[in-house]
Amino acid sequence: MHNLDLILTLAGGLAAALAFGYVTQRLGLSPIVGYLLAGIAVGPATPGFVADRAMAEQLAELGIILLMFGVGLQFHFKELLAVRRIAIPGAVVQSLAATALGAILIHWMGWGWTAGVVYGLAISVASTVVLVRVLSDSSDLHTSTGHIAVGWLVMEDLFTVVILVLLPLIFGSQASSPGGVATELLLALVKIAVLVAFTFLVGGRVIPWLLARVAETRSRELFTLTILVVALGIAVGSAQVFGVSMALGAFLAGMVVGRSDFSLRAASEALPMRDAFAVLFFVSVGMLFDPALLVTSPAIVVLTLVVVMIGKPLAAFGISTALGYPSRVALAVAAVLGQIGEFSFILAALGRELGILPDAATNGLVAAAIVSISVNPLIYRTVGPLEQGLARRPRLWRFLNARSRGASTGAGAPPEAAGAAVDPHYRAVIIGYGPVGRTVTRLLQEQGIAPAIVEMNLATVQELRAAGVKAFYGDATLRTTLELAGVGAAGTFVLSISGFRGAEEVIRLAREINPKVHILARTRYLADIPALRRAGADRVFSGEGEVALAMTESVLADLGATPDQIDRERALVHDDLFSEDAAQAHI
Repeated sequence: MHNLDLILTLAGGLAAALAFGYVTQRLGLSPIVGYLLAGIAVGPATPGFVADRAMAEQLAELGIILLMFGVGLQFHFKELLAVRRIAIPGAVVQSLAATALGAILIHWMGWGWTAGVVYGLAISVASTVVLVRVLSDSSDLHTSTGHIAVGWLVMEDLFTVVILVLLPLIFGSQASSPGGVATELLLALVKIAVLVAFTFLVGGRVIPWLLARVAETRSRELFTLTILVVALGIAVGSAQVFGVSMALGAFLAGMVVGRSDFSLRAASEALPMRDAFAVLFFVSVGMLFDPALLVTSPAIVVLTLVVVMIGKPLAAFGISTALGYPSRVALAVAAVLGQIGEFSFILAALGRELGILPDAATNGLVAAAIVSISVNPLIYRTVGPLEQGLARRPRLWRFLNARSRGASTGAGAPPEAAGAAVDPHYRAVIIGYGPVGRTVTRLLQEQGIAPAIVEMNLATVQELRAAGVKAFYGDATLRTTLELAGVGAAGTFVLSISGFRGAEEVIRLAREINPKVHILARTRYLADIPALRRAGADRVFSGEGEVALAMTESVLADLGATPDQIDRERALVHDDLFSEDAAQAHI
């Protein structure tokens, strides 16, 4: 029966998440809202199927580990340092303001200052998934505003990682005196320092070596399995050997992999597993929600929403303006941060485990998350009209922008931000670096166009990077690979590999990411041309057809044909081979 309960919980939870996630996605909302609603639907507070909450929470633990691994994988100090002038003080000030407001709120509810601080920390963190989606949908992700918002959130995430480590040490300690707690805290910090040093000094050498050996097998399954073993192994080892949280170990493992040549491939191939278990985490959180508490104690929900959707944005706007950023940047950053998400629930879950937060607090957190995540895209769309309204009040506008300096020109954005303004006609993404890929790359560089190469040969990628060419080691059939390679900002996309398995999917993804990109594709056979054109290719070159054209030209030249005759016959043969009807006839 135990195995049956596990299967029922897994199947029921994922099925409900699929149904509700699909509906919310179609409504233009974040799927996270759907996953939380799915948890409510399969939870004990609603009629019908009831999943096993204890099992769901155990499965969710794996989701937390993989979420933290993903955060470490995508964390880059360079990006944070590039926007440090606003991201670091902004995240700190906003987090402190939200924590203080949350603590006051919970203390006023009669739950004590300790619960208040933990609750305030939980509502101070915004959702990475929601933020990136809102910025992407508004085409602001690769602007100065987008880089500032992402850097701000990276700082919040890093701050939260520290809190996740410290909470069990402070509130889970058995020491009865402040001195005993301080001793345990100091010992724990030493263990953490040793863990970090061991992970980066030893793991920094062993993990890339291991991934390189596995990559040589060209087995996607083995590579995915290796990434999971690294993430789970370091997470479990952190808890068993060093006595710290598995979340910290997973975060450090992600940072080690992220610093290697395998970061892109790990993100695109191995982390879909993370998404599946992360869904179960959100479902398990939704199972804690009791709709009846909305009637008996609505104050916690309303006041939490006030802090999240008004207090946090006002703090973000104030600090951005005070640091000299123009109102349009301050308004956009403030609006997109007015929601809560993944880490909020992780902190709340830890607070519940430590006996700090009552269930009613978690209930308020879930309700506030559903509302704030749902309306955040709508609020972000009001930034433009709100900026125009402020501009019509000259005195207020001058006051708000009195300290605006270089930020108005995009200062504070990472170096890559300047590249986002480059004309797309001078950017190209090339899949494959064989003879054709090398030739196309050379021609593009001679014309002043910056190529980005996607290649599955690690040695080739390393050689290209050493030569100063932007190159990515990853599978082009995965959307994440194409996005990180810069397809969204490219003017040209070249699939230079003949007989590429999954060519249609690659072209479809490229067209979906960037509807305006000009796509050139290569294939072996004329019969493949219609399918590639339907997938979105603008031009398709067939090896079969090009050989026929070359042979036609050679035969005519041997027969003494004039250049005009050769050109005319070549055009006729080209139309005969490459027209839509001709291609269909070759199928």
